[in-house]
Amino acid sequence: MNAPVTRRNAVFGITVVATSLAAPSILRAQSAGRVVVVGGGFGGAACARALRRADATLQVVLIEPNKTFISCPFSNEVIAGLREMEAQQFGYDKLAADGISIVTQAATGIDTQKRSVTTVGGVTLGYDRLVLSPGIDFHFEALPGYDDAASEKMPHAWKAGAQTLLLRRQLEAMADGGTVAIAIPANPSRCPPAPYERASLIAHYLKANKPRSKVLMLDAKDSFSQQRLFEKAWKELYGDMIERVALSQGGRVTSVDPATRTIVTEFGNYTPDVANVIPPQRAGRIAEVAGATDATGWCPIDPVTFESKLVKNIHVIGDACLGGGIPKSASAAAAQGKACGAAILALLAGRTPEAPRLTGVCYNIVAPGYGFSLAGNYQPRGDIFAEVEGGATSPVDAPRELRVREAAEAERWFQTITAATFG
Repeated sequence: MNAPVTRRNAVFGITVVATSLAAPSILRAQSAGRVVVVGGGFGGAACARALRRADATLQVVLIEPNKTFISCPFSNEVIAGLREMEAQQFGYDKLAADGISIVTQAATGIDTQKRSVTTVGGVTLGYDRLVLSPGIDFHFEALPGYDDAASEKMPHAWKAGAQTLLLRRQLEAMADGGTVAIAIPANPSRCPPAPYERASLIAHYLKANKPRSKVLMLDAKDSFSQQRLFEKAWKELYGDMIERVALSQGGRVTSVDPATRTIVTEFGNYTPDVANVIPPQRAGRIAEVAGATDATGWCPIDPVTFESKLVKNIHVIGDACLGGGIPKSASAAAAQGKACGAAILALLAGRTPEAPRLTGVCYNIVAPGYGFSLAGNYQPRGDIFAEVEGGATSPVDAPRELRVREAAEAERWFQTITAATFG
């Protein structure tokens, strides 16, 4: 029987692509069930696709306000003028072709008792299982002086898109001899090695175009992932163009003043020509709305099922979850999405989910044709994911040929993961 035409159904018909949903929309599905996924990044899209491909009778709905996904991996190359933004953009047409319903609105409310999600446009969707993959939001309260308005003068460029291009334009406008400062937060944060890759690629741009300039890193950490590899590359490629002030040297940024472009640290103030301020982070806002975040601002989960430890029938994947040893990266998010999909299918069928074993890889590009990687295998251990044997990192003293090969492998990895996730 066709659903009556109401204002809600009319809005819903405009914003949902592909399969239609039963009306009224809050009702449970009459098929194998309905899984709603909030967030269309690497984790959410991978989860939705895995669910639908494993069971064509399952109703899978992806709620994502943006019609186009913009990838953070490789966005540092956009900042450095080595890549155009178009190469970072992916649509959801292939997911819709898989039979996934796409709701192009933001999720604003979650009723955990009724098991329903409400969007900004007034659509209400019931779910049997809900997957949250909201990525990160910024913890502005932890960095006095910084907010959305400040980011227009001191861009973070930590969510790819307009901010990426803003930082690129600021670099292009800076006079030769200027200083680019990068404020780096403490962990946990999205893709921990990425600020150091960014410093490297900005240095590459400056060396080629503004060779009297420098990059200053103000770091809230004393050590960081693959530090020896980065430092060796900096010395080899950029000499003294890159300077890093570590936590114990007073590198932690305590506040900013966007009016004067001043960065305040525990030991002194800096007023760079370009200020790239990456603020502290926490799980995307909808996770807090759902009650899935704890005092850390992140989401504790059962590492076997990815189910929230705080809210029943809700699973959290990707950057938003407390994953233990597994990094907050695109590779990890996609792996979690697939594993979460398998766990949900088992739960819906009344079976006990198997403990997942996840594999992730992180590539860092410090110059064109110069890359290195870190691979890891992770599995549940207690309440978190722990790294197990089998991980590997690039050797520090490897020949340059390996760096060239890993840079090429990074590009192939990007093509593979985006094709698998978005088609």
